[in-house]
Amino acid sequence: MGIIFPIIGIVASFFLLKYRERVGDMVGEGEWMKKIGGVYMVVIVVAVFLFFWSVAELTGTTDILFRPLTLLIPGYRQPEVPPAF
Repeated sequence: MGIIFPIIGIVASFFLLKYRERVGDMVGEGEWMKKIGGVYMVVIVVAVFLFFWSVAELTGTTDILFRPLTLLIPGYRQPEVPPAF
C-alpha cells in the first residue's frame, strides 16, 4: 500500500489539471476563492500540492516537504539551545 496511494495521487493530480473546468463547476465558487483567483486556480493549487505530496511519499521525504510548515506552527519548534562558553 505504500506505493499504490502515491501513484493514485499523481494520476489524480494529472486528471485534476486536465479536467479542472469540470471539477471547478462541480465544486462551485466560494467567496474566499475569488480572492485567490477563482475556483479553477484553487483546483490547480490543489493538484500541484497533491502531486508534490505524492512524490514526497514515494521517495520518503515528506519531512523535508513539510518542514517549512512546522516552522509556522507556534510551539512546534525545537527550543534553541544557547551556546555554552
